[in-house]
Parts: sequence; C-alpha cells; structure tokens
Amino acid sequence: MATMLEVAKRAGVSKATVSRVLTGKGYVSEETKDRVFQAITESGYRPNLLARSLASSKTQTLGLVVTNTLYHGVYFSELLAHAARMTEDKGRQLLLADGKHSAEQEREAIQYLLDLRCDALIIYPRFLSVDEMDEIIEKHPQPIIVLNRRLRKNSSHCVFSDQKSTSFQAVSQLIARGHRDIAFITGSLDSPTGVERLAGYKDALTQHGIALRSNLIVEGKWTPISGSLGVQELLSRKVSFSALVASNDDMAIGAIKQLHASKIAVPQQVSIIGFDDIPMAPFTVPALSSIRIPVTEMIKETINRLIFMLDGGEFKYQQTFAGELISRESLIDGPYR
Repeated sequence: MATMLEVAKRAGVSKATVSRVLTGKGYVSEETKDRVFQAITESGYRPNLLARSLASSKTQTLGLVVTNTLYHGVYFSELLAHAARMTEDKGRQLLLADGKHSAEQEREAIQYLLDLRCDALIIYPRFLSVDEMDEIIEKHPQPIIVLNRRLRKNSSHCVFSDQKSTSFQAVSQLIARGHRDIAFITGSLDSPTGVERLAGYKDALTQHGIALRSNLIVEGKWTPISGSLGVQELLSRKVSFSALVASNDDMAIGAIKQLHASKIAVPQQVSIIGFDDIPMAPFTVPALSSIRIPVTEMIKETINRLIFMLDGGEFKYQQTFAGELISRESLIDGPYR
C-alpha cells in the first residue's frame, strides 16, 4: 500500500506539502496541488480518513437521523435515495442513524453522529418536540437542519412542507368538485405529519360550512393493510361517502383494493386521493390521484443549505414547500357538482 512519503516523492514535494493539500490547511499553489493529486491517483494512495479528520477538523460526512418506523415505506426510500445521491454530488458521505422509538433514542442517535464528528446533521424527527429541537440546534456548533418540522426559534434551520395547509387545499379541491361526504383515513396520530394532515381535513370542512362527522374518520398506520381495514371499518358503520382521503398512498392503495372487494367502484362510487405521489401511483388501477410532496426539492434545499453553512454562510429565513394535488383516474366530480 502506498504511503504519504511515496506520494511526496512522486510529486517532487515534501511530505508536509502533501499533508497541507489533504487537510486544506496552509497555502499550496494550484500547480503543486495538481501534482500531488496526480501522484495520489498514480500511486493508489488512500489517506487515513480518521487521521485526516483529526488534523483538519472535517470528516466530509453528513449525518441523517430518521426513526425506523419510516423505513418500510416508499416515502423513506425516496428521501434516502435523494439524500445519498445529493451528498455524493457534494463529495461527501452520508451516515444514517436510527432514531428508534422515543425522543430519548432520537437524542442518542443525534449524539452518536456528533460523536462520529459528522460535519453537519439532517434530522427527521418524530418524537422530539419543536422546543427540544431548538435546544439541540442552539447547543451544538455543527450546522443542523430539521426536515419536515417547523421550528419556532431557529426558523432558518428547518425545511418543511406545510402538511396542514396542503391537506386543507386538497380537501377544498374535492369540495369544489362536488364532494360533500368525504371520509378520511388518518396516519398514525403519534406522528406530527399524521396530526397535521387530519387538522387540514377538519379545517377544510369547517371553512366550507360542512359539518364534521366523526364517523367518517378512521385511524390508519401508514400501511396498505391499515387502509384496507379503514375501509372495512367505514363500511361497518353504514356511512355513505363519495370521496375518501388517505393520509398516504400506501393506505390509499389498500383502500382501493378493499373497495373493489366490497363491490364498490372507484371512482364511479367513491373517489380516492392519497398523499406523497409515490412512483407506483400512476400504475394502480385506477391510477391514483395523490398530493405530491416535493421530497427531492426539500432534500436539495437541505443539503445545499448545510454546505453553505459549513462554508461560513448564514441563512435568515425558513423554507416552506407546498404540496400539489396530481389528479388521475381515481378522482372524478362528486354528486353536488
């Protein structure tokens, strides 16, 4: 295995010069840098990353904390794929830590990545409160961006989609298309996203003068089976509805299957919309209408912001991304249009 001394000899410089090139400390001319990097390529030298990070105080890593309850879904796969690709494009490694099942375990995952000396962190919290997230950001010098949660104090350290407003707009569009009896399958109600999407549904009904009927609301768990069970529960209550909103596409797909099994035609008898616009949505039968959450754009903004902060930049604003209803075959006009 090649050594730093061999690289120095091949480049015609001192070992100290090679070290300055690798750590970025001290002045080295561009011509000398080019010779050193060429020598590294030719010799196959691989620097000791731990030693390099200790010397430079940078590890070229970004940390991501996500609770494992999100791992099973397409949404998380999309989030992770975009985060990994964009981190790679920035010449850095992405390290993932599991937030598990509690606020304390989320804290432990954050500390784990900090102990690994990640240059910056992305946190997708489920259990930590907004106040706790603000406290963590203020306590640590590393740049930290909170994804999909609105912060009170450190507004420039969050990138999110306004789930409540997006749900409100989607249900309002259903109402504008002639639907009045609208059922709703919630996400897990220990999830901030689940709570906000339900709140948007309720606000839309109130805003349009439609009485809220609790028997049209059932709780789901983000999974297709919970969407199917949600429809079974609604049908057992003998309630009528011309449209159904599921808090994610997985549950919407489960709901469509159960409606078909119950001899209820989609969309002729019940229109369906979901959330997240997963890649499978256009290929279901009928093609699923869904609220697109701009995950790609949110991750891009998050990573660009972290890199900017690492370079000494400072943001003074928060970033909100709006969702958009993508109308497909599962949605038609209702009986009051």
